[in-house]
Amino acid sequence: MTNKFATLSQQPTANSHNYNPTRIAHVIGKMRNGGVESVVMNYYRNIDRTRIQYDFIIDGDSENPELEQEIKNLGGRIIIVPPYQKQFSYQRELRKIFRENQYKLVYSHINTLSVFPLMAAKNAGVPIRVAHNHSTAGRGKGEFLRNILKYTLRPFSKVYPTHLCACSKFAGEWIFGKKANFTVWPNAIETSKFAYDSLKRESVRKDLNIYNKFVVGHSGRFMTQKNHSFLIDIFNELHKIKPDSVLMLAGDGPLMNNIRGKVNSLGLNECVIFLGSVHNMQDYYQAMDVFILPSLYEGLPVVGSETQVAGLPVLCADTVTSETKFCDSFRFFSLKESPREWAREALRISNGHERRDMSESAKKFGFDIKAQAEKMTRWYCDLLKI
Repeated sequence: MTNKFATLSQQPTANSHNYNPTRIAHVIGKMRNGGVESVVMNYYRNIDRTRIQYDFIIDGDSENPELEQEIKNLGGRIIIVPPYQKQFSYQRELRKIFRENQYKLVYSHINTLSVFPLMAAKNAGVPIRVAHNHSTAGRGKGEFLRNILKYTLRPFSKVYPTHLCACSKFAGEWIFGKKANFTVWPNAIETSKFAYDSLKRESVRKDLNIYNKFVVGHSGRFMTQKNHSFLIDIFNELHKIKPDSVLMLAGDGPLMNNIRGKVNSLGLNECVIFLGSVHNMQDYYQAMDVFILPSLYEGLPVVGSETQVAGLPVLCADTVTSETKFCDSFRFFSLKESPREWAREALRISNGHERRDMSESAKKFGFDIKAQAEKMTRWYCDLLKI
């Protein structure tokens, strides 16, 4: 990615895009391989792009070449701006971009920080300004300064947007208030992609040489919110009970080296697999026997939908909204319980569990991306009167 800020850094391919859709700006912030990017891309891949196209506004200190290429191939454009921490240049560049492209709709996904791009959008005369909240706040070491910023900005969350959205009722009420009028867009997924596949399970387990192992899984960026340190404590206790177990960790992030150090200090190197950032997470879900999600907080975790469709038993912190659950195999558990109790519960819910495709349950509860993207296309068209 170029380091220079540009109004349009990547033009859409000129092959088959001969239609003239209405372009809307989506403010993403840092484009990595996180949950927000995953959600936005899931909807983008499935909306009617002959009517609506996205321009992705991302911070200049981001880099995700594969995702950027996919956006370009789908007819989208990437617009690079200074990082939001540089507020003067950030505001100036955004106002310029919004005016030059004459957007009728700007949609921000950066939670409480949406106040900044939507302020610029209002100053630039953008008539429709959408704030979408994907997260909440939680306690934990390392979250203090982040929470100060969240709670400081939260009262301004309704000042600049004309429309409010959230990934769940819980996330919407947290930021906008219980009496606020907001639209819930669930973190829907391509259900067929994550459906249980016994052949894929055997293949992945063989490739990783874990064919006869009990596989504990987790997927998430290595940051305080995801509570990896506690997860390692859980696995350490589980491994004492079940020595043939392994832990599979997908993701990257600033705390990865810290977690590697903890794994090493506990003598677990031989039974913890660091996958790094992967683009075929659906394959690794098949290889797992239980999924553990001890997050300090979530808006609505995408992995919650993906793992349930894959038929995995899931042990999830009770800090996560109950809106995540659509299968009986999804179990909430308190973070006040000890790692040993978490380990025992993980083994209990996985004991005798029969894996099967849970796609229909996901569709019933509104987690099918094709149905949700069709609704979103209509919603855009109604707002834009097109």
